[in-house]
Amino acid sequence: MTDAETAKTAEMLQEIARDHSVVVVEHDMEFIRALDCHVTVLHEGSVLAEGSLDSLQNNRDVIEVYLGR
Repeated sequence: MTDAETAKTAEMLQEIARDHSVVVVEHDMEFIRALDCHVTVLHEGSVLAEGSLDSLQNNRDVIEVYLGR
């Protein structure tokens, strides 16, 4: 998608989420940031961590599993 299409999709998902449950599976963290929502990180079929995108980007377990540090 173009940047404009991606932004419009984020807006539409936010609108839908006002009245419905929405699950988005995505690896584009800028898109997730645009959604400004609660995030769940999965690893090998289990929940690794949950919270805001900012908190997860600083989460020791998430960094170790996904960045190998």
